[in-house]
Amino acid sequence: MSTADETPKASDRFTPLGMEALRALAHPLRVQIMNELSDFGPLTASGLASRLGESSGSTSYHLRQLEKHNIIREVEGKGSGRERWWEMSPGGVTIGTPEILGTPAGREATELVSREWHHNNERRLAAFMRYGIDRLGMDWMESASLSTAHLKLTREQLKAFGEEYQELLKTLTDKYRGQETPGARRTQIQFNAFPLIDEAGDEE
Repeated sequence: MSTADETPKASDRFTPLGMEALRALAHPLRVQIMNELSDFGPLTASGLASRLGESSGSTSYHLRQLEKHNIIREVEGKGSGRERWWEMSPGGVTIGTPEILGTPAGREATELVSREWHHNNERRLAAFMRYGIDRLGMDWMESASLSTAHLKLTREQLKAFGEEYQELLKTLTDKYRGQETPGARRTQIQFNAFPLIDEAGDEE
C-alpha cells in the first residue's frame, strides 16, 4: 500500500516505512498533512493550518515529526525564516511489510494510515462528483475516468497485476511529470486491487 505525490523513479520506489516511521505517521492529522502535500503540492505550515482547520503551531509540530522520518522534506530555495515550504519526499509512502503486519502494533498503525488514505480518496472523489461540472465544466467531467473491474485471480496473479500496473503508471507519469502546460491541473490517480471478502458468507 502506498501513496505518492508523483510516481518516483525505480530506485526510489517500494521502500516501506519501518516501524518507528510508521508509528510516527499513524496520527490522523499527520496523515491529513501528508495527503494535502501529496494531492496539492508544496504548502507552508500556515497554509496547511488554514486548509485543515488547525493552528499553525500544531501543523508546524507535526511537520517536524514527519520530517524526522523523511516522509516529507523542506522545499529547497523556497521560503525563508518562519515561512518554510514543505513537500513529499521522493518515493512517497509505502507501508505493509509482512514483518510489520505480523505484530498487533504494526497492524494497528497500518490500519489507521490505510483508513485515512481511503477516507481521503473518498473525499476527493466525492468533491469532484459534486462540484466538478460547476467549477470545471463538462469537458473535464468527460475527460475523467472512473472504473471498476472484477476478475477471479490467484494470489500470484493479483501480485503480478499490481506490479504490471505500477510499471504502466510509471511509464505514463514519466511522460507528463514536471510539465507546465497551460490549463494543466493537479490530478489524482486512484487504483485499488484486492480480494473481496464476503462478510455474509464464504466466497470461492
